[in-house]
Amino acid sequence: MPTPAAAMNLQIEHQPEQSRFLTVVDGHRSVAEYRLHDGVLAITHTEVAPELGGRGIAGALMQAVLAHASANGLKVNPLCSYARSYMQRHPETQSLLA
Repeated sequence: MPTPAAAMNLQIEHQPEQSRFLTVVDGHRSVAEYRLHDGVLAITHTEVAPELGGRGIAGALMQAVLAHASANGLKVNPLCSYARSYMQRHPETQSLLA
């Protein structure tokens, strides 16, 4: 059974020069990519390696992106389908919507 991301103590790195949040698990990269314009962080793509599916890694990436947005006074535009569904499932994130 896969280990949930929260229990894995993921190291998620914000790489602003590449406009992404990145984590590497078991040698596989997972990312949440964004564009930042006029105080709005548009989440454009979330990708988790198929080998890592079901471990909560995409959710952990979203938590990192949304925490960053909140801490920096940014609004969020969830353009990718995963980010959109994540924010719909987590009503506490609604105040961040652009």
